[in-house]
Amino acid sequence: MADRLQWIPLEQALSLGREIGIAQTQASRGAFRAIANNPEVARSLYGLITTLLHKNQLPLRLREWMVLRIAWMTGSEYAWAQHYRIATTQAGFSDEDVLAVRDWRNSDRPGPAERALMAAVDDTVTRGRISDAVWAECAQHLKEPALLVEMAVGIGNWIMLSQLFQTLDVPIQEGAVSWGPDGKGPQREG
Repeated sequence: MADRLQWIPLEQALSLGREIGIAQTQASRGAFRAIANNPEVARSLYGLITTLLHKNQLPLRLREWMVLRIAWMTGSEYAWAQHYRIATTQAGFSDEDVLAVRDWRNSDRPGPAERALMAAVDDTVTRGRISDAVWAECAQHLKEPALLVEMAVGIGNWIMLSQLFQTLDVPIQEGAVSWGPDGKGPQREG
C-alpha cells in the first residue's frame, strides 16, 4: 500500500482484472490496485493501456524509446521501472540504449525515427503540444495517420500515467530495477 491511498484488496483487484480482461500479474500490481478504487476509471484507463500495449501499430522498440523518455522527463520511477523491464527483455534495448534515453540529443544510439519521437515527447512535456517541425519529422518516419494518432495518444497517456503514479505514490514492485541500469534517476527540485 502507498502512503496516500489504500489499495483495494488483492482478491477484489484480481476479480476486477478478470472482468476487464487484464492479466493476473497486472491486476495484482500496486498501480492497478490503487486505480481500481474507482472501477469505472480502471475499466476505461486499462482499456486504453491494453490497446496501446497489445493492439498497437507503433513498433514496440519505438514505443519504448518514447515511454522511457517520458518516464525520465517526468521523474516517474514506477513508469521507468516497468518500461526498463519491457525495453530490455522485449524490445532489445542494451544498457547503452537505455542510458541514451536520458540525453538522446548527445548520443549516437537512437536513430532518426527514435529521435523524432523523443523530440515529440520533449515538446509535449515542455510545451504541452508537438511543434509543427517535430510533427513533420515524425510524419516522415511514421507515414500513416493511424501511427501519428497512436503516437500522440501514447505520449499523452504515458505522461498522464507518470503523473498519476507519482501523485498516488505507487511504489515500484519488489525486485524491479530502480532507475536501471545505473540507479541514477533525474535530479528534481523540491
